[in-house]
Amino acid sequence: GEGAVAVGMRLQLMSLNGSLELICCICFVPCRSLNMDFENQDKEKDNSSAAGSFNGNSTNNSIQTIDSTQALFLPIGASVSLLVMFFFFDSVQVVFTICTAVLATIAFAFLLLPMCQYLTRPCSPQNKISFGCCGRFTAAELLSFSLSVMLVLIWVLTGHWLLMDALAMGLCVAMIAFVRLPSLKVSCLLLSGLLIYDVFWVFFSAYIFNSNVMVKVATQPADNPLDVLSRKLHLGPNVGRDVPRLSLPGKLVFPSSTGSHFSMLGIGDIVMPGLLLCFVLRYDNYKKQANSDSCGAPGPGNISGRMQKVSYFHCTLIGYFVGLLTATVASRIHRAAQPALLYLVPFTLLPLLTMAYLKGDLRRMWSEPFHSKSSSSRFLEV
Repeated sequence: GEGAVAVGMRLQLMSLNGSLELICCICFVPCRSLNMDFENQDKEKDNSSAAGSFNGNSTNNSIQTIDSTQALFLPIGASVSLLVMFFFFDSVQVVFTICTAVLATIAFAFLLLPMCQYLTRPCSPQNKISFGCCGRFTAAELLSFSLSVMLVLIWVLTGHWLLMDALAMGLCVAMIAFVRLPSLKVSCLLLSGLLIYDVFWVFFSAYIFNSNVMVKVATQPADNPLDVLSRKLHLGPNVGRDVPRLSLPGKLVFPSSTGSHFSMLGIGDIVMPGLLLCFVLRYDNYKKQANSDSCGAPGPGNISGRMQKVSYFHCTLIGYFVGLLTATVASRIHRAAQPALLYLVPFTLLPLLTMAYLKGDLRRMWSEPFHSKSSSSRFLEV
């Protein structure tokens, strides 16, 4: 929950280059970290899978499931964090930058782990190397962590927007991989609350604080930790003073065709709808397995066979695309920052709820749909 609160501080859309945003979001929102979950929790494998946690524990032990209470209080926590950043940014910017860099390092190490496992498998045994109280790690885990640290250091030294986008994408994938929505009820509570949060802080915060709180926090660069360290240690004017200020990787940025300005998309606008997409993808595969076992409830008789074949995942994904396109057009028309969730939430939730009602699955999806069968059933985990 704490990581999601930090992500919530960046929920905003300033779309000045819509095509790049659409390509990036459609590629990374349905981040389907697929595992075959056979519910064999009695056996623990020593070798971690590609989607396992970085310290080798089982993925199931690392997944955080959001409940109704957390979904209701998440927008409140995000609002408090946003106000702290707005009023005390100068005091907490270095700490927040370091924490963001650490989280990005861990997230990108998780993202690089499958590739490193593939590269080290032919030439390195899977034995773990002990580092005392820090734990035991495989060669692939050490390699992925080293590459991630190198990437973060290069970003700190250069502040390049491509590296920042790469780190933001790693945060998106890690959030979607380790956070789960258990039901449609929790999904509606979470997205509706964040919709109100996004609209309020983009459209109405200026009337109270005389400034657009969301835009100011999202666009304000932070001091480079190397610059702060060189000033604290009095290392001289030429040591660590030429590093740029950092735009924190809580958003994706893309330069315009002229290079005079950037368009920005908060990673919360990717992660939160992405969690919904993962939920409906899990349900699609769960329902397919249930129907193959002759345990699925048939849809209403007036629903055509073609309608029954349309998956919830594709319906929600198309809704996300249309919502983002609408937000892009709205921001170009109004020439101002737009709360992306104002468009993404209705275009994803409403088609999903309508289709679930027509197919007769709404009641089952609403409350704990995956607990209705025995835990021995096998379905595709996302």
